[in-house]
Amino acid sequence: MANHKATKKDVRQSEKRRERNRYYGKTTRNAIRTLLASDKTTAEQNLSKVISMIDKLAKRNVIHKNKASNLKSGIVKRISAMA
Repeated sequence: MANHKATKKDVRQSEKRRERNRYYGKTTRNAIRTLLASDKTTAEQNLSKVISMIDKLAKRNVIHKNKASNLKSGIVKRISAMA
């Protein structure tokens, strides 16, 4: 365990950041899952909201910017392929 005051604070901060990142990541994954499970008109309406969530994850360095791009392009492809 950490002995220095600053190290103990860093442990507290990193745990708080980890929980926050897990929450945002899980929320975004659930939103993507819901989006892809819905019909085409609903999916097109909610697409901008989900893309915004993915961009925020990349901006906060929760996911890499290339992963965000891959997710967005895959979602758009699947929505456009919906019947």
